[in-house]
Parts: sequence; structure tokens; C-alpha cells
Amino acid sequence: MKPTVQIPDSEREQIIIKLNDSLAAYQVFYQNLRGFHWNIKGENFFELHVQFENWYNDAALQIDALAERILTLGGEPLHSFKEYLETSAIEPKTKKYNGREIMEMIYLDHISLLHLLGQAVEVAGQSDDEGTNDLLTPMISNLEKTNWMVGAWLKS
Repeated sequence: MKPTVQIPDSEREQIIIKLNDSLAAYQVFYQNLRGFHWNIKGENFFELHVQFENWYNDAALQIDALAERILTLGGEPLHSFKEYLETSAIEPKTKKYNGREIMEMIYLDHISLLHLLGQAVEVAGQSDDEGTNDLLTPMISNLEKTNWMVGAWLKS
């Protein structure tokens, strides 16, 4: 069955690759957030424990939206941990307990996600893929605002 999005196959494939790059990074980021939520210790425990849960719930929604867009374009979303780890620009983080250190890692991971999403927007824009850009633009705005807040928290 032909995809409903009318973009030339070679251009669609490039968009799908960029979306899968973002999907893989988001999956690793999501799992990192879960680990941070479970293992945070110290004076900011109550504040950060709740915040990490909010962020991983949001990340789960973004993951689903990315995967569904890949399917809409006629592609196949990456769906194994092996593929995520091989593809992700974000590294798994383990044995992290300190709130400030974790927030610094989140700040940098947000920058990585913004870069990946920006690449996908660029490729989609070259193909006049408004559906992908409509999906990604709010994601980017939300991440930018969140990272501004993380940066403000880090200045405390």
C-alpha cells in the first residue's frame, strides 16, 4: 500500500532516517529519565523526583508521535533497544544520583535532541513536508523552553 504522504520516495526515506535518529535518541533519553527518577538522592530529591517523572511522561508522548509519523510516511520506526543504542546520539547514563550532575546531563541531552529535531525539520522542509514540520515545531519549542528552565535551575 502506498503511503498517504505524497513526497518522492528518496526524499521520504531521508525524512524517515532523521525521524528514526530522533526516535532512538528520545528512547535513550526516556530511559535515562526513568533511571534518574528512581535513583535521585540528596537535597533536591522531592523536587527532581517529580520533575523527572513529568519529563519521562512527556518523552513517552513524543516517542509515540515520532513513531506514528514514521509510519505515516510509510517507514518503519526503530523498535529494539539494540537499534536505539546503535543509532542514538544520546548515551545511556547509569549510576547517577546527584541532582546537579543529572540536570547538567539533561541540559546537554536537550541540546542533542534539539539538534536532531532541527535536522529533521531541515530535511522535511526541503521536501515541503508540512506534516512532519507541524509535528516537530512544537516539540522544538517545548524543548527550548524546558532547557531554558533547566539552565535557570543550574544557575542557582
